Formats: sequence, structure tokens, C-alpha cells
Amino acid sequence: ISVLHERVKRGWVWNQFFVVEEYTGTEPLYVGKIHSDSDEGDGSIKYTISGEGAGTIFIIDEITGDIHATERLDREEKTFYTLRAQARDRLTDQPLEPESEFVVKVQDINDSEPKFLEGPYIGSVPELSPIGKLKYCWSMIAN
Repeated sequence: ISVLHERVKRGWVWNQFFVVEEYTGTEPLYVGKIHSDSDEGDGSIKYTISGEGAGTIFIIDEITGDIHATERLDREEKTFYTLRAQARDRLTDQPLEPESEFVVKVQDINDSEPKFLEGPYIGSVPELSPIGKLKYCWSMIAN
């Protein structure tokens, strides 16, 4: 007797999440969306998150899987947050897939403007110089 096993593809679908530090808007900042490929869009799946900042810094729309940041984040204080996502059956509250971990990285904005205390500075980089040459020249000038 031959038994045919059909593989059921299930899994999470999302990109790596990034949030800009020190967001100053009045509305929660959209971070990203978690989505299970078993979600048929009929509202039978409930998305939840847990981990660092879940429910306080990060909130999720349990129907759509949209994640938002509710606070201003500072990359100098914390560079990333580790969270876990779960897709659950809305009626039974049973997990539909294993819990999955994801990271929200805080993107740096240049909040410290450069200071040139002595100047003017004069430097040059020859055309077709290798990558990194300009950075090297600036460090030589600054020192």
C-alpha cells in the first residue's frame, strides 16, 4: 500500500522591519506587516506579538497584522527590538503556526551635525579613486 503525502506549505511572510528614530508625528508610526500565507482574508486569523515592547512601544492590528510604533525611539538608547509573532485561530485561540521571532531595527538619523572648528579645509580626491578614498581624505584633514 502506497500512501501519498501532500506537503502543505505554511509560513510567515514579512520583510525585515525598520523604524526611524525620533519620529515626531502625532499618529503611531507604521513599522510593517506580518502575514501568514494561510490567511485567506476572512478574519478567522488573529495576529499577536510578544517580546520587547509588545503592547506598549509596538502595537499590532490583530486582524491585518499591521505593526505600529507608539513612542519615539532613540537608536543611541536601543538599536533593535526582538519580538515574536503568532497567528492564531480567532475562534479557538489555538496557534495555527509555530511562533516566529523577528527584529525591528531602529534606523539612525544624523542628529549630531558635523562641527568644523578650524578651517577652511582643502582636500582633493583623484578621479576614479577606489571606494573609501574620500573618507580617508576627510579623516586626514580632520586630524
